[in-house]
Amino acid sequence: MNKGTSMPSPFRFSRHPLAVAVALAMTLPTAASAADRSIEERLAELEARIAASERRASQAEQRAARAEAALEAQQGTEQGHAPAQQLAQHDNVSRTSGVPQTSEDEELSAPGIPSEIREEEGKGEGLSMSVYARSGLLIGSDRKSAPGGPYLTPAGRSGGAVGRLGNEPDTYVETIFDYNQRFDNGAHSLYRVMLADKTTTSNDWTADESELNLRQAFVEFSDLPSFTGAFENASIWAGKRFDRDNFNIEWIDSDIVFLAGTGAGIYDISVTDGWDTSVSLYGRSFSDYPVITREQPELNGDTDNLILTSNNRFGPWQWMISGMSANDNDERDNDPRNGVPGDNVAENGFQTMLAYHGDSFFGMGDGTFKAALMYGHGLGGEVKDLGADGNLNDDANTTRLALYGTTYLSPNWRIAPSLLAQTSRDRYANGDRYDWVTLSARLANELTENFEMQYEASYQWMDLDPAGYGYVDGNNNPQVFERVNGGYTRLTIAPTIKPQVGGFGLRPEIRFFATWSDWNKDLNRFSDEDALGSDGFTGSEWTFGTQMEVWF
Repeated sequence: MNKGTSMPSPFRFSRHPLAVAVALAMTLPTAASAADRSIEERLAELEARIAASERRASQAEQRAARAEAALEAQQGTEQGHAPAQQLAQHDNVSRTSGVPQTSEDEELSAPGIPSEIREEEGKGEGLSMSVYARSGLLIGSDRKSAPGGPYLTPAGRSGGAVGRLGNEPDTYVETIFDYNQRFDNGAHSLYRVMLADKTTTSNDWTADESELNLRQAFVEFSDLPSFTGAFENASIWAGKRFDRDNFNIEWIDSDIVFLAGTGAGIYDISVTDGWDTSVSLYGRSFSDYPVITREQPELNGDTDNLILTSNNRFGPWQWMISGMSANDNDERDNDPRNGVPGDNVAENGFQTMLAYHGDSFFGMGDGTFKAALMYGHGLGGEVKDLGADGNLNDDANTTRLALYGTTYLSPNWRIAPSLLAQTSRDRYANGDRYDWVTLSARLANELTENFEMQYEASYQWMDLDPAGYGYVDGNNNPQVFERVNGGYTRLTIAPTIKPQVGGFGLRPEIRFFATWSDWNKDLNRFSDEDALGSDGFTGSEWTFGTQMEVWF
C-alpha cells in the first residue's frame, strides 16, 4: 500500500545520449579527484547510476498506470457512473475472549474507502489521513431506541449477516494516519496507525461507553533496491495490521475473509509471470478463559493462536490457505453444561479459500462481481474471521459460499445483489449444526445530481441446532441456546442526499429511512440474551431513522 509517487511517462529514463550526458554531468568528480580514478571505475559508477534511474522510472510508470486505472474506476463510464467500483477492505473487531461471536462484536466492522483509490492516493512523502465514519439514529414505532445491526439474528453468532441499510443504531468511526517516506535510493516506507471507536448511545458525551481502540500499527517497506529477481516488486511489513488482501460485501457489512493480528509478512513474490504469492505469520490472543487442571483447578488460561498464511494470485483467481496452532487451547472449559473441561476443544486447524475477482457483472455486462468458496476445520472452522474464535471444536467443519456483484440496470438505476451461505457441523459441541443462507439486494434510483432513492431487501433462512451448547454470561451464569428453524425478512426504503450521485462507492451521504422486519416466532427462543424475542421486539417491527456515512 501507498508505495510511492507517480512519474508521467514523457519523463521516462532510457539510454539515450542526452540521458547519458545529463547523468555524466551529475556524476563526474572534480578534475583533481578524477586523476586518481580510472576511466573504467567512473564508467562503471555511471552505468550503475543510469541503471538505478531506469529502475526507478519503471517503478514510477507502473505506479502511474495503477493510479490512472483507479481514477477511471472512480469516474466510471462515459455517462458519469461507476458501475464497477470495488469497495474497501474492512474488518471485524478482534475477539480475544474466545466466546462465540455476538452481534455486538460484529457491529464493529465498517466499510472502508474504495481500495483502488486508497492504494494510490497519499503516496507522496509526508503525512496523510483517511477516514470511515457512520452515525445514525434507529427508533422503533414506540419512539424508543430499537435493536439493530447486520448480525442481530440468531445466525449472526456464526457470521450470518443481513442487510445494513436502515439497520444500524451506532456511531462508528475509524481514522487512519499514514506517513510515507521516499529515500534517495528509491526505497519507500509506509507507517500506518489506525484508531477506531464505537458507541450506541445518542448522547454527545460518551466517555463511559467508549470503545476506543488501536486497531493497526505497522510499517511496510517497498521498492527496495536490494530486492531482485522474484522479490523485485515485493514489500515487507511487521506490526499489527489488517491483511491487505481482505475483501468484503459492503451491503451487508460482512467480510468475505478477514485476516488480522500482530506479526510480519511479505507481499507480491513473483513465483512466475502469472503467479504472485504473499506469506504472513499473524498472532492472535485467546486469554482469560477458565482452565481446570489437577495442580490449579481455577487457573485462567492464556495462549496465542499462530496463523501462517499463503495468499496466491493467478490473474483474477485468488487461492488462500492458512494453518493455525494455539498451544494448550484444548485445556479450556468449553462446556458450561457441566463445568468441566471438554476434551474436544481445538488446538490447531486450517482454512482455505478459492476466490474469483471479476471485471464484469457475472459476464453479462459492465460491472463487477466476486465469488469465494471457503472451507475450514478445527480452529479454521471460523472461515471468515481467521483465528478469532478459540471455542471451536477440534472436529469443527465449516463451508461458506459468498457471491456478489454491482452493475447499472439503466443510466439511472444500479443494483448490488449478494448471496452468503454457510453450513457448519460439530462447531462447538459434537452433533451441533449451524446452517443459514442470506439473500440481499440494494437498489438505487438516481433522480437528480444530489438525490437518489435507495431500497434494500434481505431474507435469511436459518436452521440452528446448538446441541445444548451455550456460554457463560458476565455473572458467570451458563446460558444455553435452543434449537430453532425459520426465516427473517427485512425491507428498507431510504431517501438519500449526497453532493454527487453516480456509483455505489461515492460518499458522503445522508439517509432517511423506514424499515420493516419480520421473522418466524420460533427464532425468539434461541437465546434470552439476543434481540429477537426481547420486550417489544417479537416480529413485524417498524423502525425509522437517519444516518450519515462518509469515507475519504
